[in-house]
Amino acid sequence: MSALKALRLRKGRTRLDITDVLSYLYLFAGVIVMFGPVVWLVLSSFKSSGEINKFPPRLLPYKQETVQVEGYEEPLPLFEVTFEDGSRQILAQVRRVGLESQMVDPANPGEIIKVHIDQRQPVEQVYFGLENYIEGVKSFDFGRYLWNSIVVTVVATALTLLVNSMAAFSLSKYRYRGREAIFLVMISTLMIPLSVVMVPVFLVVTRVGWTNNLLGVIVPAAATPTGVFLLRQYMLTIPDELIDAARIDGASEWRIYSQVVVPLAKPAMAVLTIFSVMWRWNDFLWPLIVLSRSEYFTLQVGLASFQGELNVQWNLILAMTVLTLLPISLVFAFLQRHITTGIATTGMK
Repeated sequence: MSALKALRLRKGRTRLDITDVLSYLYLFAGVIVMFGPVVWLVLSSFKSSGEINKFPPRLLPYKQETVQVEGYEEPLPLFEVTFEDGSRQILAQVRRVGLESQMVDPANPGEIIKVHIDQRQPVEQVYFGLENYIEGVKSFDFGRYLWNSIVVTVVATALTLLVNSMAAFSLSKYRYRGREAIFLVMISTLMIPLSVVMVPVFLVVTRVGWTNNLLGVIVPAAATPTGVFLLRQYMLTIPDELIDAARIDGASEWRIYSQVVVPLAKPAMAVLTIFSVMWRWNDFLWPLIVLSRSEYFTLQVGLASFQGELNVQWNLILAMTVLTLLPISLVFAFLQRHITTGIATTGMK
């Protein structure tokens, strides 16, 4: 059933029932809660620093209109001035002195008109400019940080898929003493907070010399109990007869794993790929601890460089945040058709 047909379904035949109204209100509220912050983030990435700090805040990005006036080198900002007699006129501001604004008529710039600042309102228009994105890319080494994030995400995801799938294959298709105990111990690590193991892992990384090295970010997170659990539960649904038939045909255990089990577990592997890409790409705390040299920073750590002690460049941070969301969105769009299949069939046998 398509999404459009699902929206047309209703309980009342001739008119909307109260349950239909409540259902639509609930769905609308869910859309606002889920996508409202994302829309606000994207729209705010086009705003100037002054527009972001303006109160009350406005949804769309606005920019004050300017005009080139004869006798002035720089374009002058336009204001709509309301005079004491109630008349209004569009004037260009030359300068501001205290509470007084000195303005000129763009068509007749020879006469200076002095008005109180409360009598003027800026002439604005909706403006989607790329200044924040251009300045953000130029303000710090965006290309290097992007490359570091890509390397960490790709290599860590590949290691996660390899290590977790091999562990899941062993825990689901081999029978040996202590298999269930190993699985329970592995799953129980999900209840251990990250802060508990962070210091011991950092000491190990320091001892092997992986500080200020991308390996220190990639390797410690290669094996995840969530990935092992997801893949094991899915591999339990693969018939053991297929593996027995492959062994009878003379296939090695490595060939059974790579050419029989892994292809059949593609939906679960796709789900784990999405999870791993999100984990590695958005990871901030661990790279911040391991990496102290800027040439090894990932994008998430590099974004912190916009935040100074006294000044935070929110317009640049928001623009760069939007850029960091694009790879995740592309990966999700490419693999989203596997998500429902992989999660829905996990644990079925």
